Amino acid sequence: MNGDETLGAAGGWSSLSLKPVPTGWIPSLFQTMVPTGYTKLQEERGLAMADLGPKPDGNGYRPDPPHLEVRRHSDRVARTSVSLSDGGDVRYSETEPMLPEGTLSGEEGDAEEKEEEESQRTPTRNMPKESPLAMALQIVVPFLLAGFGTVSAGMVLDIVQHWDAFKYITEIFILVPALLGLKGNLEMTLASRLSTAVNVGKMDSPIEKWNLIIGNLALKQVQATVVGFLAAVAAVVLGWIPEGKFQMSHAVLLCSASVATAFIASMLQGFIMVGVIVGSKKTGINPDNVATPIAASFGDLITLAILAWISQGLYNCLDSHPYVSSLVCAFFLSLTPVWMVISSKHPASRTLLYSGWEPVITAMVISSIGGLILDKTVSDPNLAGIVVYTPVINGIGGNLVAIQSSRISTHLHFHSAPGEVPEEAKGCYYPCRTFYGTGANHRSAQVLLLLVLPGHLIFLYTIHLMKSGHTTLTPIFMTVYLAAALLQVFLLLCIADWMVYSMWRSGKDPDSFSIPYLTALGDLLGTALLALSFQFLWYIGDQDSDVGD
Repeated sequence: MNGDETLGAAGGWSSLSLKPVPTGWIPSLFQTMVPTGYTKLQEERGLAMADLGPKPDGNGYRPDPPHLEVRRHSDRVARTSVSLSDGGDVRYSETEPMLPEGTLSGEEGDAEEKEEEESQRTPTRNMPKESPLAMALQIVVPFLLAGFGTVSAGMVLDIVQHWDAFKYITEIFILVPALLGLKGNLEMTLASRLSTAVNVGKMDSPIEKWNLIIGNLALKQVQATVVGFLAAVAAVVLGWIPEGKFQMSHAVLLCSASVATAFIASMLQGFIMVGVIVGSKKTGINPDNVATPIAASFGDLITLAILAWISQGLYNCLDSHPYVSSLVCAFFLSLTPVWMVISSKHPASRTLLYSGWEPVITAMVISSIGGLILDKTVSDPNLAGIVVYTPVINGIGGNLVAIQSSRISTHLHFHSAPGEVPEEAKGCYYPCRTFYGTGANHRSAQVLLLLVLPGHLIFLYTIHLMKSGHTTLTPIFMTVYLAAALLQVFLLLCIADWMVYSMWRSGKDPDSFSIPYLTALGDLLGTALLALSFQFLWYIGDQDSDVGD
């Protein structure tokens, strides 16, 4: 194996940078989407790994073949991972930049070799620069995919609201934002953590890569099961308090449907997310720009379809086989200890297994309040048209703010130590700080805000062309709807700018803590602003309740 092959085996971002670029507008567009900074960054990492082997002497003799040195390097990484796992070191934190690479040499390297490796790793600490055009091109495709996914989810919700299970157990509507919000609590958080791990080099080693993936997937299944159960409890309580009626059979059905939906949807989306992250790394695309939107592209549709199918199936069994709901709930809950054991074996997820519940559970409660608003709004026949637009406005707002949060978090991992923030983020927060400036995070906030209006216009006309919903696209309706969507994203981007820096200052990893709060706030703000918009439209006479019937 020659030096070039060693570089390729070491795992650069993309082999595209090593091949002649063909002429034509399509390759040029792809070159624009993949900035040279990312491929150069990964080539430097590959060279650093290739240079770990012994140097040839004056006669050109190399003591050991390069592939043996790579194997020894991997063995050292494996031993480091095992020692971390066996030692139960709960101090492992993903806020420690380059942690795996910092422990690769272990006790085998002397001080001179360590200094040489440090000098080789220094270039990887520089954040690659992206032009606004490259950033927009990377974001817009997954953004549109995610938007069409939320449009599909809204159409499904518009249909299933007339099913028996949704008509007679209206508390299921309270579950909808909480379960759809799991993509923000779990999938987008996983995407953000793994994106940061890719960018700071934690997934260059195969051993560390699979430790991160397996540990995080197991952790996600634990959180999905627990949050699904707690969301059902919240739906039962929030549905019982205003009406004063409680039915045990309906409560068990809610728990079973919620737990089963959360478990199955989380597993399917987890596998998709791992594929997206690994694929982004290999193609040279910044995963911070694409992973979180793709996490939501089919998440809403998959989750809502599973919830509707399971809820209706269990509802059909209520009279003939009432024990089915209890068995389904018990089966999925019984798998929780298995996932806890797997997650606790990996240092990447052990800490979050004990400390990562606060944002997930709090976000579920916030989303459930949004679900209560949706439940009360849907119950009003004059506001029936809100259903098809709720997943759209909630999903788009959550997707955009998740991108911004992930980018700010990666920037902090590169340039700051936990507990310290850059100079521009110190002092009292003011909204202008989010959008005005020349930094990468300012440019991304501007790009994301500019995507709101054209994106929602595309999705509104898609719903209109599909003859879905119960509302005609009048000029006054579009104006009010777009104003609500723009206000939602503006507030979310401002909150993200303040929240991510505040969490970093307090020593918390924003990748694990900020996105659940932000997406839950997106659900609450989106549902509340949409309900106010439809109420306003009803009062001024712009009403149309039978378009999609």
